[in-house]
Amino acid sequence: MRDGVSERGTGLTGFRRYTWWAVPGTAVLCLLPLYGGWLLDGDVPRWTRAPAVAALVVSAVASAVLLSARLTPPAPDGSGPVRPPRGWVFAAVAATAVLAVLPLLRQNYGLWGLAPAVTVAIGATYLTGRRRLLLVAGAVALAAVPGGAVSLAAGDGEFAYAALFPAGLVAFTVWMLLGPLWAWDVAGRLDRARRLEAEVAVKDERLRFAADLHDIQGHHLQVIALKSELAARLAERDPARAAAEMRDVRQLSADALRDTRAVVHGYRTTTLDDEIANATRVLAAADIDARMTLDPAAVTAGRAAPARHLLGLVVREATTNVLRHSSARSAEVDYRLAGGAARLRFSNDGAGAAGPAAAPAHAGAGGSGLPGLAERLRAAGGELTWGRDGDRFEVVASLPGPAEGAAR
Repeated sequence: MRDGVSERGTGLTGFRRYTWWAVPGTAVLCLLPLYGGWLLDGDVPRWTRAPAVAALVVSAVASAVLLSARLTPPAPDGSGPVRPPRGWVFAAVAATAVLAVLPLLRQNYGLWGLAPAVTVAIGATYLTGRRRLLLVAGAVALAAVPGGAVSLAAGDGEFAYAALFPAGLVAFTVWMLLGPLWAWDVAGRLDRARRLEAEVAVKDERLRFAADLHDIQGHHLQVIALKSELAARLAERDPARAAAEMRDVRQLSADALRDTRAVVHGYRTTTLDDEIANATRVLAAADIDARMTLDPAAVTAGRAAPARHLLGLVVREATTNVLRHSSARSAEVDYRLAGGAARLRFSNDGAGAAGPAAAPAHAGAGGSGLPGLAERLRAAGGELTWGRDGDRFEVVASLPGPAEGAAR
């Protein structure tokens, strides 16, 4: 069994080895010496030794097998309880009956309850909650009956010892076995939590990568399509401008390839100033009147790179949505400090003619578009909202703390 820990003696594998010696090993080591010593006593009739030895071997093996099965590593999803092997359960019960009756016939009140106590403890390890409590309580109560009855029938004056010692032995054995197994169950849950945390981290990274790739490819391809269409219309009446547009297309293709490679290598960043400048250029190329209003205080204030990256992604996504989902003739970007927070507002007209532009669904799902950016801003302590008022569509992003200027 491997748990992903290479260092010998550590991790779930090492803890299982320790628990095995603490639980099955202890149970077997209690059965063999105590019953073995009794069988070697000269007062024990010879006719009892053969069945007792056979029962002792079966009980020891069955105890080891059942407790080892209980220590089976938990499933990765933690589903389904561990079930004992039925054949070994029947063997353990039969051997326990023999090991209980034979000493009890010899009025050995201290030994007869050991095998039943171990069997009850093994059964309790496979139960949980109320069923475990009922089994243990019932076994402790019933353990006082056989010894007490034999003592009263024999009139040996050991009724208290015969009744109370087996009951205490059952309670002690259950406690001795359940303690290490409780620690094993806790370790199993922690191991599952560790594995789940690793899986979630991998999924989050995949979503982040997919969102970045969506932002890059969607934006660049939209601008490339726009400029290609413009170049096609200008090809006959203004070849020089058409050639200039195609040179821009070639440059945009190279930029998209470079940015995609940067995302793969994990070091690409997007800044607000770059995206505002790019939005101005792209919207102008699409014959959209773009107005930029920048608060001087916001321009000169400083801000951490992650915040610049997020606000830059908001500008990029809003620009792409204007080109893809609206018939806008004008757009406005307003960036300022308000109440100690950086506030970015991007609005455009022409949303009424292209209904999807006003709905959150147009902005993508599954970690991309405006919904995905809203989650990322909330994680950074900010907020992203969007909505339509008449034919105008507005996106508003805010982040707490000082802001970095767009022209930085």
